[in-house]
Amino acid sequence: MAPAHVLRCCQRVLGWIPVLFITLVVCWSYYAYVLELCIYTIRSDTEKVIYLVFFHIFFILFVWSYWKTIFSCPANPSKEFCLSKSDKELYEKEERQEYQQEILRRAAKDLPIYTTTATNAIRYCERCQLIKPDRCHHCSTCDVCVLKMDHHCPWVNNCVGFSNYKFFLLFLMYSLLYCLFIAGTVLQYFIRFWTNELPDTRAKFHVLFLFFVSAMFFISILSLFSYHCWLVGKNRSTIEAFRAPSFRTGPEKDGFSLGFGKNFCQVFGDEKKYWLLPIYSSLGDGCSFPTRLVLGDPEQNVSAIHSDSSKKYVCLQFSRDMNTVCVGGLYIVLLEGCH
Repeated sequence: MAPAHVLRCCQRVLGWIPVLFITLVVCWSYYAYVLELCIYTIRSDTEKVIYLVFFHIFFILFVWSYWKTIFSCPANPSKEFCLSKSDKELYEKEERQEYQQEILRRAAKDLPIYTTTATNAIRYCERCQLIKPDRCHHCSTCDVCVLKMDHHCPWVNNCVGFSNYKFFLLFLMYSLLYCLFIAGTVLQYFIRFWTNELPDTRAKFHVLFLFFVSAMFFISILSLFSYHCWLVGKNRSTIEAFRAPSFRTGPEKDGFSLGFGKNFCQVFGDEKKYWLLPIYSSLGDGCSFPTRLVLGDPEQNVSAIHSDSSKKYVCLQFSRDMNTVCVGGLYIVLLEGCH
């Protein structure tokens, strides 16, 4: 027990090394750009002011979003997903898997859960002893179940999930803008130092490395940011991109996709004034999510009607106790297997 505890403490301490590395690089970039470039190298006061104003805007937004990504605690399932004391005792005493599943099904019948395991079983976390909500996964590094878990990121020493996914995207975006701005404004002085047009000073080393480091980080972050923009458009997490969520009728990679606009609002919210700020504005509670389609499932909140002639899909919402929906004054009966 003691060695495991010591190992866990060492893991937590070592987890801050990548964050410390990023912090040191950012601090050096601030010193090199503000002092060595703007104060000591650039002669034009107008150019200095313009560069410093825009630099500090990008710097503040970058650091703010990075800070929020690191220190936003991963959202965990609410107490309603935990088994009651009696159900937990029954589950632990029962050795037969089919009877354990029966206990879980009884406990989950009133929960907003539509995804299952690949074998159509209730998703249960033995470690946290709770029924997993849709899109929730257990993080072995944090040792907790995380709502809408995307991945555990060593560069922020935190799980990226429902509570901080927006902050993570903004962190990537402002990292790109920060690096692009530095590389773009340093380029002319990089060339002048490289061709010996400017005299050799201490600033030469900082300016040369500023360009190389910012360009390198820009290229590496660009692919990651592009990938996550694609995930937002599809309303998928990184885990779901590699393994499609399973519903009662089988795997459905686009099960949570509501269209690009609604998918975007799921992460960034309805209020446009908060979209570009690292302020929490995501929709929902992280425990349940609207779904586009669950084929043949009469308990789901969303059903779809498929037109063979036009090959278009129309999503229609209805409550659980209804099996009809009104479209243009006509009541359509929603039949099982309609897709």
